[in-house]
Amino acid sequence: MRKREYIDSVDKEINFKFFQTPTDFMVDEMASRTFSGKGNYLILHVQKVELTTWDMIAIFSEYLAIPAQKIGYAGLKDKHATTRQYISVDASYEKMLKRFYHKQIKILNTIRDSKSIRMGDLSANRFSINLYFVDNIDAGRIEKVARKIAKNGLPNYFGYQRFGRDSDSIKQAKEMIHGDLFVEDTKLKSFLVSIYQSTLFNEWLRERVNLTIDAKESVFKIMEGDIFVDEKGKLSTPKTLPIREYKAKKLIPTGLLPGRDVFRARNGAREIEKEFDDEFLQDKGYRRDAIIFPKDIECNYVRKKTLLNISFTITKGSYATVFLESIAGKNYSAKDVKPKAKSSHLARK
Repeated sequence: MRKREYIDSVDKEINFKFFQTPTDFMVDEMASRTFSGKGNYLILHVQKVELTTWDMIAIFSEYLAIPAQKIGYAGLKDKHATTRQYISVDASYEKMLKRFYHKQIKILNTIRDSKSIRMGDLSANRFSINLYFVDNIDAGRIEKVARKIAKNGLPNYFGYQRFGRDSDSIKQAKEMIHGDLFVEDTKLKSFLVSIYQSTLFNEWLRERVNLTIDAKESVFKIMEGDIFVDEKGKLSTPKTLPIREYKAKKLIPTGLLPGRDVFRARNGAREIEKEFDDEFLQDKGYRRDAIIFPKDIECNYVRKKTLLNISFTITKGSYATVFLESIAGKNYSAKDVKPKAKSSHLARK
């Protein structure tokens, strides 16, 4: 996989370390609606540690003796982290859940609602991440760069987590799509298709970011024929470049995840997009925001520990690690963020 490029890359890399551990990487899911307090569904605000969302669902499924499909959830959260998210079950299990105990799962609170939680029922995710080995000067640089990115926009790449711990999944995805590998398992096939689509999106975004850099622009360069999305999720291709609406962040350019039943760009934007398209792919296609704008950035520096905690909110489906890459001016991999046994950073706490 080629390097993810960023518009606001620093002249000199900012060297810091972060680790995906329960104490250093925290995620809070932000609900997209207010729960009514009445209804046939029980909404659980839960905290999990060192578990995937699927692991957690399986534990509740076994405890309640119900199919996993009967448990609603809004999004998949990191395993190697402390994460808080919402799930839903039938309200008839309310009394039973009062006795629930698991060392890696805690029910923070519950409330009733007339609707179950469904995939996508979240507005954003808020992250709190510890950055290690940060000196006083770099602490200031990190905050300055972070706020600049929040103002100008962050390329909305899929992060390294999307593609597994090595490039094997990308290779398998391409082999399957091109007919060189037969995959019978439906879930694995769907997973590999999503990796294939995500790889093409990232390659397209990299090309557009490089065009922006070559044009010496400080914000993502839009083109005639780009497809934009508004605040309500409606897609459009304006006849003239919507410069004013783009500057006001009312319209955001999107990129293609190839497949069927999806709008494709036009004119100059399409000339670039078609290089990263696959019009023969029969799976559902999508449009994804090309850029996002991190919000509510907070930085707290602990000089004695050379530790900077950075907190921020980003839209659902976006990657906190991509924001950190843009700040640092370099790419990370799963190997980079996995702490070694008895790591020195743990000893400094």
